[in-house]
Order: sequence, then C-alpha cells, then structure tokens
Amino acid sequence: MSDFTAVGQPRPIIDGKAKITGTAQYVPDLQLPRMLHARLVPSSYAHANILGIDTSDALAVPGVVAVLTHNDLPDIVPNSRSNLLLARGRVMFVGQPVAMVLATSETAAADGAERVMVEYEPLPVAITVEEALASDAPLVWPNGIPKGSGDAGEHGADVGGGEVTHEGEKATNIAQEGFYKRGDVAAGFAAADVIVERTYTSPMVHQSSLETHGIIAQPDPISGGMALWSSTQDPFGSRKEVAGVLGIPESLVRVKGAVIGGGFGAKFTLYDPLVAVAARAVGRPVRLALTRSEELMATNPAPPIRVDLKIGAKNDGTLTAIQAHVFVDAGCYPMSIAKFVGFQLGSYYPVANLDIQAIEALTFKQSTGAYRAPGAPTAFFALDTAIDEIAEKLDLDPIEVRLKNAARPGDLLADGDPWPGMGMRETLQRVQAHPLWKNRDQARAEGHGVGVAIGGWMGGTSPAAAVCNVNRDGMVQIHVGAMDISGSTTGFTLLAAEAFGVSPDKIQIVASDTENSPFATGTGGSKMTYTTGVAVVKAAEEARRQVLAIAAEEFEAAVEDLEIVDGNVQVRGTPTKSIPLGEIAGQGMKFDSDYPPVFAHGRTVITDQSPGFCAQLIEVDVDQETGEVKVLHHVTVQDVGRAINPMAVEGQMMGGSTQGLGWALYEKMTYDEDGQLLTGSWMDYAVPDSMQVAPKFEAIIVEVPSEHGPFGARGVGEPPVTPTAAAVANAIAHATGVRMTDLPMTAPTVLRTLHGQNGQS
Repeated sequence: MSDFTAVGQPRPIIDGKAKITGTAQYVPDLQLPRMLHARLVPSSYAHANILGIDTSDALAVPGVVAVLTHNDLPDIVPNSRSNLLLARGRVMFVGQPVAMVLATSETAAADGAERVMVEYEPLPVAITVEEALASDAPLVWPNGIPKGSGDAGEHGADVGGGEVTHEGEKATNIAQEGFYKRGDVAAGFAAADVIVERTYTSPMVHQSSLETHGIIAQPDPISGGMALWSSTQDPFGSRKEVAGVLGIPESLVRVKGAVIGGGFGAKFTLYDPLVAVAARAVGRPVRLALTRSEELMATNPAPPIRVDLKIGAKNDGTLTAIQAHVFVDAGCYPMSIAKFVGFQLGSYYPVANLDIQAIEALTFKQSTGAYRAPGAPTAFFALDTAIDEIAEKLDLDPIEVRLKNAARPGDLLADGDPWPGMGMRETLQRVQAHPLWKNRDQARAEGHGVGVAIGGWMGGTSPAAAVCNVNRDGMVQIHVGAMDISGSTTGFTLLAAEAFGVSPDKIQIVASDTENSPFATGTGGSKMTYTTGVAVVKAAEEARRQVLAIAAEEFEAAVEDLEIVDGNVQVRGTPTKSIPLGEIAGQGMKFDSDYPPVFAHGRTVITDQSPGFCAQLIEVDVDQETGEVKVLHHVTVQDVGRAINPMAVEGQMMGGSTQGLGWALYEKMTYDEDGQLLTGSWMDYAVPDSMQVAPKFEAIIVEVPSEHGPFGARGVGEPPVTPTAAAVANAIAHATGVRMTDLPMTAPTVLRTLHGQNGQS
C-alpha cells in the first residue's frame, strides 16, 4: 500500500484534451499583425561553390516582400549548428538553406522560392564515412572543424575516456576520436571458449515528429529586442543562440515555448536565429514552419553508425573480452556522440579486458543530432544480439547469460567510474518470469520466434529551479522553465500536490517563458522530472512551510500541530478549526499585512546520474518466402524508479518501444552517391503506424527507487527505444536460425539473409 496521495496515481495529461480536439495552439496556428511567411531555398548540391544568386524573378512575385541571402545577414563564426544561417559562398549538403523568401502568404513565399536562381560550381563529395576518411577526401571544413553541438551533453551522453587529438596536424574530416581500454584483450580472447565477431550497422533515422519545426520571431523596434514563439525543446538555449547571433544581451530576447507536437531530440535550437535575423532585417514578424520535405532534408536526424564488434566468453557464459571499432557519420557538423556509443558497448556488461575505438567523421550530408537515447539503439542492437548469439553457441539460457554478466552497482563503467544504483538485473528478472519467455519453445514450434534484449540510458543531469506561490483562490502555482513534451507538466502537478499536501486539482503549472520562468535546461536526456522535479518539490515544501507558519500565528498553535486537509489548514484532529489556503495566502497580500507573501523557490543541481533500464520480449512471425516480419506480442519492462504518473509512464514506454520498431523494421534515410536524399517524403520514408504495432502490447513497470530523483523517480523517456531492434533481431534468429546485423530489417534484407547473401548469417 503506497503512502503517497498524489504520486503514483494515474492521471490524464493536462493538455491531452486540447491536443486531441485540435484546440491546442501550435506555431502554425499563431497569427501576428503584419506577419510574413518564410520559405527556404535549398541547395540542390551536396558540395558546391555558390557563384551567384538571382532574386529578381522571386521579387516580382505578388506578395513577396524580400529575399534574403548571406549578404543580408551577419557574418558570424559557425560555432553551433544554428549559427550556419544561410550558406555563405559554399554549400555542404543537399537542402542547406541558400536563401530565404519572405512574403505575405505561404503560397507567395513558396512561389518566390521556386523562382530564386542559384548558380553553382559542383565540388567533390564524400557521402560515406569510408569516403570521408580516405586520405584524398574533400574536406567538409577545410579551415578547421567547429566545435560540436551540445546535443550529447544535453542528453547525458558527454562521457570520459581517452581522447585522440589532431591539433597541428593536416586537416581531416575526423570530428572526434576516442578510446576505452582495460586489461589485455588478446589474453581475454585467448581464454575464450567461444567468440562472436560481426559488423552491425544502423542508418540515418529521422525523429519524424508529427509537427515540423516552427518559429515566429517578432522584433521590438523600441528596445531592439526580439520575441520568439518556438517549438523548441530548449527555450533558454534558444535565447542564448539568438542573442549571440543578433549581438544583443540575452535579457532582450524572450522565447516563449509553444505547444510541441513531438521533439525526440530534434528540436533543440536550429532555425531560431535565422528567423530572428530575418525579422530584424525586415522589421516585421516572420514565421517559418518547415514543410515535411524540408524537415527530412535539412534538420538533424540520428547519425548512421557502424560497429565492428568482437566478444569472447567462457563455456559458462562469463565474458572474457570486448573489442569494438565504432564509426559515426555526423553529417556536415560535429555531434560528438561516437565516444558515447563506445562507452555503452563497454559498460553494461563489465569485462576485465576491453578495447574500444570510436571515430566520428564528417560527410557532405545534413548535420545529425539527438534522437531519443542518441547512439543507444545501435549500441544495444550490436551488443545484445552478440550476447544472444554467445548464449546460442553455448546452449545457455540467454537471460541467464545476461544476468551472469550484467553490471551491478559499484562495477566499473568503461571510463573507470563506478556504476550508480540501478535496476538492470530487476528488469531482466521480470521478463524472465513472463509467460511469453517461459513458453518460447512452444512459440517456435508454431513457427514463431521470441527474442529478448535489454537497453538503458545513463540519464541526464542539470541545474534547475522552480518558484511556488499561493493565490487568494487557494490555487498553488508552480513556475518552471522546462518545456513539456511528454507530460512533464502533469508530473510536476503530482509532485507539487504531494509535497504541498493538496489535491492535484489545486496545482497550476506556469511554464516555458524565458522572461518570467526560472531557469531550466533543454528537455532531453530523460532528465526533466529527475532534475526540475526536485526543484518543484523543494519549492512546494517551502511554500507549505510558509503557509503553516502564518496559520500557526493565526491559530496560536505550534506548526507541528497543523495539517492541510482538503485545501484547508486545520489544527490536527480538530477539523472545525480551519482556515482555507486562499485566505491564509491573502493574509500576505493586504496593504496592512503582518505577514510576507507566500512565495517560495526551490533550486537544485544534480550531478549524479540515475540510469534507467528497459528489457523487452518480442514475438515475431517471419514469412520465409517474402522475408516479412510481423510483431505479434510486445512486452516492455522498465525500471522507472518511481512512477510519478503511471498512465504517462506506460505511454512513454509503449511510445518509445514503437519508435524502436521503426529502427528495427522500417526506417532508413537513403542517399545516392551524389548526396541526394532519396527518401524525402513520408511516401518514401516509412514510419510505423498503428497497424505495425503488436496486437498484444504490454507495459510493465518496475520500481527500483533512485537516490536523487523526486520520490525516487528516474528518467523514463529514453530507455524504451534502446532494446527493441535487438529484441526483434533475436526473435528472428529464434524463428529462423539466422542472425541479422543491419538495420532496418526490412523484408528484402531478411530474405537475403535467409538465403545467405549478406556474408554474415
């Protein structure tokens, strides 16, 4: 029986009704007086010099007000992706914005964009990592590679380990090179009774939010400032970037977080500075809402990754050595995720002998970025299918092999730091007890396969703050700077209600406006509840203390003798002697008051991670004549620490697992040898829909409380996407006996593997 009154109670998402009824206001729904509509003119080459831009025909289109090129924009150092603005003299990927058309309507802007004529001088390209690493490869950044994006750090993927530097050497396309070493891998493999050695690949995968990127920028002619409405995951990060590009103090930039129709890591600051610069150039509000084609061609999808993996084990399943080479294709701008992929390969099953090398290379494609647990789906696809194959070769139970080698608190991570407390083993034990696993032999007898895999996420950390006040009507207001994408506002409501001692209906969350919200970092890395949630609890507890202090004087009673019941403060055990919360708050709002206002703040900086783990069971049917894979039963088990809102937690678990099916079976951004995107619409780029979800889908919550999260909560969003591809691959192997090593496992790919045409089966 739970001791909590609000935490742990299922509650619908606060803005859910507005979203499903179409009344939620997204950026494309917002209208400002004299607002202009923007359309981008994309590069048609992956690498070329820009010889000239003719805007005369575009300016002749009725409704077109201006056509901006790099000549109209500030010349700034491109020290972040969002500072690339418009191409200046040279393009680096197909789809890179070369010009921006501003018009009084979307139609006029689109017509104008089609009439901008750009003259190019094509240059050599390097589209794959192998081409980019060649000694004679054309350089993406001939004058030096800029610093990487902040995506890795925002998501808790900025890790230690060895770093290879190339300062003073000839320029290359290598953006990051690192390593993790421990023990003697040669001796480890010599001691092994079985070795699995394979190459695993995953393609570029897009986040594919239902809502594309949208920004409105409105200049203030009096102060010289700028206001933005943005579908950003990081309002304060956007403010910083916009202020830097405009050359004005951050205090003159206001970013109001709009309702977001999905982020998944894609909506960290990208086009906000460009729209702000355009608005300042014309002195009018400007809105940019990307088309689906622009979204696919010119944002920041997950990078293609190749993992060359070798693992050795003894006959009892004990791992003896792990060796890996990781190659990450970051596109045209550094992402700094390669080392983290290697870190994951060397951390979850600690071994005495470890040798992992990781390289991130730049190519002439769009820049890549975070996608829900960046790098982890590929890492676990490689790692957990290899572990499964070891168990198969040794004729051992696959879960028992995982349990034998699974990390425990205090074991060493790849970088030598100790593992914090976590529930890796508990999630494995929970799937081990599931009937689907116990009856897997029966499933195979029916022609099906059942696969298991585990994945996880270390968890993001960050500073955060919250403010709490109580109004005369008894409503408790909580002010936070965090963007709500997945229901964090509802979670904060439950946390505040629990900490203050009132019904969730008495809590109001005010969020995401940099002008009047306390600071929060970007929403990503499964850290909002874990970090901002702690600040919310502290603020609510302090406000409660202030309320009780006022009530104690009014009652002439001790604070410890008071309680809050049904929105009233009363003397414990004497309900007839009570004062409504609003009346107490009002005591501090009178001109002749003896009390200060009820106004509290909570702040925190959490530097310790609380990893979350997710284990999945998947039953598949494989058509051996066509290669089609159908998922019949999907079980996702996750350690969430404490389920603040079980309804939302289960939704996150199922949603993330479904995105994992996209990685596993459907999604792949394909480029030709010239860098042209061949999957530039949802007609060509396959995203799983409701018909691809397993007809039987279970979400099972495990709670191993975190030491630092509010009421023991851990991050929830990232882990469920991480094990799905491996679980599907292991299910295919269970059904057919062949091992899949390339994502996505489409019907043609599976069929070729069944026929032994991939060279690895």
